[in-house]
Amino acid sequence: MPREPLLVFDGDCAFCTTWVRRLENALDRFPDAQPWQWLDLDGLALSRDDVTHYVWLLVGGGRFRGHAAFAALLQLQPQRTLRLLGHLLVTPPFSWAASLGYSLIARFRHRLPGGTAACAMPRAAG
Repeated sequence: MPREPLLVFDGDCAFCTTWVRRLENALDRFPDAQPWQWLDLDGLALSRDDVTHYVWLLVGGGRFRGHAAFAALLQLQPQRTLRLLGHLLVTPPFSWAASLGYSLIARFRHRLPGGTAACAMPRAAG
């Protein structure tokens, strides 16, 4: 079991990897960040569907995905303004916009700067 906190992201996605590294350099407190492809997903109680659609932050028994993972990451920071921003991102109506923004970025990450065809989200079954 990897140490906590743990940020789980898509290591095949150049866009995702680039942003994880940028945040790692920009934030004072950053968790261990591992591509889901390197992890025992069953041991983390995550499915392949979970990790191909969302970034995850596992911390202190909490499991945060998508925009809530980013918000929780901000809440770990020593700066009050970043912690406040983290709280706002999970408080309506700001959380609605953050969720929509995360969904759009995740869906089109292969078309964003740094993205490649490997970044494309898998198509839904059915």
